Amino acid sequence: MSLALIEPPVLAQGKIKSFGVFGPKYEVGNLLRQLADGDWMVRIKLLESGEETEYCYSHLINDPEAR
Repeated sequence: MSLALIEPPVLAQGKIKSFGVFGPKYEVGNLLRQLADGDWMVRIKLLESGEETEYCYSHLINDPEAR
């Protein structure tokens, strides 16, 4: 299966967002790789634990800025 490369999204690295309105806060990191469905994986850092993990860009853009 061939992956059609889509222009990478522009990220606001360092922006603090939360998982939903009341969820844990995380810091947006860098793009990691494009997925087969055209979405992108982004590195994020969970602020409470300091853990770094991966998160889909399509989910990230729907999360609110942290308050």
